[in-house]
Amino acid sequence: MTVLMKAKEAADQVYDSIRTRVEEMKKNGLQPLMATILITGDPASEYYAKAKLKIAEKLGVAFQLHSFQADVTEKKILQLVTQLNEVPSVHGIMLELPLPKHLSASRIEKAISPNKDVDGVTPTNKLATVTGSAGLYPATPQACIKLLKHYGFTLAGKNVTLVGRGQTVGLPLFHMLQRENATVTVCHSRTPDIASHLGHADIAFVAVGRPDVVTQTMVHSSLAIIDAGINEMAGGKIAGDVAADVSSCVAAISPVPGGVGTLTTAILYENLLKAIDIQLREAHENESYNMG
Repeated sequence: MTVLMKAKEAADQVYDSIRTRVEEMKKNGLQPLMATILITGDPASEYYAKAKLKIAEKLGVAFQLHSFQADVTEKKILQLVTQLNEVPSVHGIMLELPLPKHLSASRIEKAISPNKDVDGVTPTNKLATVTGSAGLYPATPQACIKLLKHYGFTLAGKNVTLVGRGQTVGLPLFHMLQRENATVTVCHSRTPDIASHLGHADIAFVAVGRPDVVTQTMVHSSLAIIDAGINEMAGGKIAGDVAADVSSCVAAISPVPGGVGTLTTAILYENLLKAIDIQLREAHENESYNMG
């Protein structure tokens, strides 16, 4: 029988840990604060921003939502980012995507302070993800690995097929899987026969952003699949990258919705606490340097 790798239990464990740490921080006079920049016009972005606000309230985290109309200038957004970078009481900055065509996500993301970059999108944190050095790693790749491990799967020595090599999930996930000592095969749009690579895999991660990339005929009964895709279908239904009927043919699979996305939001707030640790450490080092 297929194991359905739902993320609620794993996410709740992360949230419990966050709540405990937030209470400790507050007792010491520190109020964690997340700032989110939202350009209105995309219903999904607006929904996710509001969902993050509700979770922040439950965790005791302060939340600032900076909303702009779709015709906002890039200069105005960059001015806000600079302002948020400089305010010590702001500990995390998120930019909701997608943006209108006249705005450059890359330029805006580069302007965010790496120490407040809870999405792990700045060049500094992207490099840290590649090298394994200290930094804030992207939340979705972390969620993929954490969800798999929550269900007792190990990666060391396993044959892993990663379908997708995008900047947001696939590429950072590849480097993180290497550090887990998995043997990783990466499939992409130029891979002629993805099924053959899934055939020898113990575990598959699918992160393409297109429904039905993996179908029933491509899998086998001992395969575990983490589906990181989120696709809006006709009628507003959400589907992953793996066809729905695959779930009856594999050993384990994460559902969409209720899988990777659920845990990703939790890890964003875990990254906020990591960001606070980095900021406090840097402030302490600067203080010691100035005294010396």
